[in-house]
This record gives sequence, C-alpha cells and structure tokens, in this order.
Amino acid sequence: MRTPLLAKNDVNRTWYVVDAQGKTLGRLATRISRVLQGKHKPDYTPHADTGDFVVVVNAEKIHLTGKKWTDKIYYKHSQYPGGMTERTAGDIRTKHPTRLIEYAVRGMLPVNRLRANRLKRLRIFVGAEHEHVAQQPKELKTD
Repeated sequence: MRTPLLAKNDVNRTWYVVDAQGKTLGRLATRISRVLQGKHKPDYTPHADTGDFVVVVNAEKIHLTGKKWTDKIYYKHSQYPGGMTERTAGDIRTKHPTRLIEYAVRGMLPVNRLRANRLKRLRIFVGAEHEHVAQQPKELKTD
C-alpha cells in the first residue's frame, strides 16, 4: 500500500473559526498551528502545504496564566546599535491585540518555505465579528 502524496491542486481547504475569549494563548496557538499545517487531516503531506484557513475572533480577550501580562517580554531589534526595544505582553495587548496570537502561532510553525503562505491563511479579528461569513467557516474545537 502506498502513501498518497498530495499535489498543490489536490488540496481541499476548509475554513475554521475560533473564539479566543477565555482561551489560554499557548494552547490555542498550538491548535491553530496544527490546522494551518494540515496535521489534523489524514492526507497530511510534510513537504506540501495542505493546511486550512483559520479565523480567530475576540483576540483581545485571550488569557495568559500567572503574571505573564507584566513579566513576559517581547524583544525587537532595529539592527542599529542600541536598537533593542522591549515590550511586555500587556503593552502589546493594549496597542495591537491581534499580534499576541500572531507571534505565538508564528513561533510554532516550522521555519521553512511554507511558513509565509501558512501565515497568510491566519485571519485575526479584535471583535466578535469577522468578514469571512461568505466562506461558511466551521467551529474549530480547541479543548
């Protein structure tokens, strides 16, 4: 028996919607990254992009355990001397609430040529409304 290897044209992509309200950031990000990679499908092919679309709503209501809102620090460097900037998770949440989920999912995807295309299939929204109603997304079970 041979293992089927999917080509780019053979992939059937479905849309999923996730409500991030009250969900823990890391657990939600691992579930989203698996769906973006296509590992939840029986026809998963490691070298092909077989993942699905994921729409995340209520991104500002994500949950972090412990004192991570003040103690978890995100670093960014401008590549100039002295260009290191630090921001806490609470600061990022107030200015750009969607970036916490984006950074977590990006860190859980493998670093290869498929990562950019997988991240394009992740859509994150601040409120409970999203603009992908026409795609009829299914509810993604995270627990």
